[in-house]
Amino acid sequence: MLPPIASLFDPKAVLRERMKGERRAAAKARPDAGVHAAANFMKSIPRGESAVVSLYFPMRHELDTEPLVAALIEEGVTVALPVVARKKSPLVFRAYTPGDAMIAGSYGEQIPAETAPEATPDILVIPLLAFTRDGGRLGYGGGYYDRTLEKLRKTGAPLAVGYAFGAQEVDALPLSPLDQPLDWIVTERGAVKC
Repeated sequence: MLPPIASLFDPKAVLRERMKGERRAAAKARPDAGVHAAANFMKSIPRGESAVVSLYFPMRHELDTEPLVAALIEEGVTVALPVVARKKSPLVFRAYTPGDAMIAGSYGEQIPAETAPEATPDILVIPLLAFTRDGGRLGYGGGYYDRTLEKLRKTGAPLAVGYAFGAQEVDALPLSPLDQPLDWIVTERGAVKC
């Protein structure tokens, strides 16, 4: 199926379509990638004793975060998942432990029930379609993580960690001034400080 004609003139939309295929192929080729990425994260990303780490519940061939959730919980870290509370607004985060009650979010993603306490992350593990080694990120186009990082960076210094397959790396991205940079990239191949 071809993308709509308008997206043919939008470099981000064209790249998004291409990178969805790259990610799908990487997920098929490396079903163990989440285990290796989790090990790279745990070895490389600095975490405080009482850190709150937000993750995503994977969908659409995103890199599996289950091994990372298990490792963080074993370490005693608080894990949170993002929630779209309102369209075109920053994300909120709710605490999560495997086995908690989950509900469908705005985009069909699994999120903690409304009774789960909110938590402000010190580290955000962010899904993406493409990344550059210098911290550029191509997301899905909703701007949720960009708005969230902009808001959190006004009052603190959260760590933004892109979490992806190594095959999602590109040399350059068509970024705008609104696109928030990543501090780290973690893949099944390793971890890179941007």
